[in-house]
Amino acid sequence: MTDRPIARTRDEALVYLDLNPCACGSMDTEWDSGVVSVEGALAKCYSGACEDCGAAREYLFSLPTREVMPAGWPTFGGAEPSELLDAGEWMWLADLTAGNVPDDPENARRALSMARAAVEEVLKFIPEGQDDVPAAAFWSARGREVHAAEPPRFRRDRLTVVRDTYRDLAGR
Repeated sequence: MTDRPIARTRDEALVYLDLNPCACGSMDTEWDSGVVSVEGALAKCYSGACEDCGAAREYLFSLPTREVMPAGWPTFGGAEPSELLDAGEWMWLADLTAGNVPDDPENARRALSMARAAVEEVLKFIPEGQDDVPAAAFWSARGREVHAAEPPRFRRDRLTVVRDTYRDLAGR
């Protein structure tokens, strides 16, 4: 058995791939995906060639124990927190997306839906009965930086207000 992180859904895997560009710095890769057998275990493989430098790129992810059925767009995962992105990276994604909402109503709705779903992912890191995202939920440099900039943003009450605001704006 390997220690590959679990990609709960295609949407989650694609966000992860976008946040991990090629060594040349480009994020432009057309990904092919499929289930493969690696060391006797099934894995989801994403592969492609960098469109800028031509380098071969490949990522292997473990499969979730239970398949997550899409419930609208985007669907990042079930009730469990992500193993691919930490709480700070999800918040960074929400900030980036909500800060760049297009004028066109359909694309604005999609951007705000993405921001809402990213905040929902942050909330999944808060253990039942607690109010804050724990320090262990920030393992990436980007995630720790986002958290360090404003730790109170990672309180359940604030996250809930932000999530609900994005949901309401997307519904307009």
